[in-house]
Amino acid sequence: MAAAAPPPVPKHFALLYSYVPDILEKRGPYRAEHLRLAQESIVKSDMIIGGVLADPVDGALFLFRGEDGGEKAKAFAEGDPYVVNGLVTEWKVRPYLVPLENVP
Repeated sequence: MAAAAPPPVPKHFALLYSYVPDILEKRGPYRAEHLRLAQESIVKSDMIIGGVLADPVDGALFLFRGEDGGEKAKAFAEGDPYVVNGLVTEWKVRPYLVPLENVP
């Protein structure tokens, strides 16, 4: 009897930010809108999780899902007030392969 083919690898995309050195002091005017956009993306189930890289706070990581997750990540970054207002010095979207996932 032939072994069953493994399930397809889920499609995920990581959006990575690099921040200006003094991000914590500069983000104030843009933070509410940044968080609103992120929450909206989570509610739509586009973004799985997002957060800041700490010790030091110098970047962020957001994880998007779906075949079009890369495009959704790109659109998020292009509309994010942190990017638009120069608080993000560099951003990139990378495919993120997840062969194992704990899905309830």
